[in-house]
Amino acid sequence: MTITLTTPALLFPAVSLLLLAYTNRFVTLASIIRTFDPSQSDDNTTEQISNLRKRIYLIRRMQEAGVMSFFLCVMSMMAMYLDYQQAGSYIFAASLVFLMFSLYLSVREIHISCDALDVHLQHFNRSFKLSRNKSKRTP
Repeated sequence: MTITLTTPALLFPAVSLLLLAYTNRFVTLASIIRTFDPSQSDDNTTEQISNLRKRIYLIRRMQEAGVMSFFLCVMSMMAMYLDYQQAGSYIFAASLVFLMFSLYLSVREIHISCDALDVHLQHFNRSFKLSRNKSKRTP
């Protein structure tokens, strides 16, 4: 299969938007982490911190894989421009592999995010049950 110089260029907007989305996730997590109060230490906070650490690590790896995909895209275009069609095709294939890996990590990060929300909801559920039991006991 022969690809042209414009084929890798088609990924530029997609990868750029993906990296922007990853950066937004990172900034949001950073602001959440900065609002944690170290004096409030309970099981819920400990679990949340563990989830946040995992998510930050995954987002960093997602960004690295996305940047590598973008870099290889540019390299494949350069190879094709210099008439190294076969090398350009292989480099473009590697770019696609890094993009798929980045997307896979994104799905893993979403699962961890959902787990974190579940932990938070369980905490609210326990608090709600405790407050209901206390209100039933006091006349």
